[in-house]
Amino acid sequence: MASTPDDDRERLKSALWFAVGQIVDEECLRRNRNATPQFIGALTEMVWTQIENVAVDLESFANHASRTNITTEDVLLLARKNPDLQQIMGEFIEERRGIKEAKMARNKSAGRRR
Repeated sequence: MASTPDDDRERLKSALWFAVGQIVDEECLRRNRNATPQFIGALTEMVWTQIENVAVDLESFANHASRTNITTEDVLLLARKNPDLQQIMGEFIEERRGIKEAKMARNKSAGRRR
């Protein structure tokens, strides 16, 4: 039996609710506070709405560039209104590129030795 987009959406939303609930529970224990299920539900809805908005924006950026795939440039463009976040993300991307290039260089040099 194939799952429908609505089924997938509900499963994702349930997983988000569970994750938000765990984070809230951890913080409540750490701070000696209580949170109601209604609070967790409202927070989950707010996060879900933000995720949907981000997804639409990322799709729009990729479509505007005549691409079918979302790239790191799209994500950085999304973060443009938060310079600190954009800087952190840019540094992370550069670090990952450096690691990937180093790995490729190692593989290339290992191939020559054979």
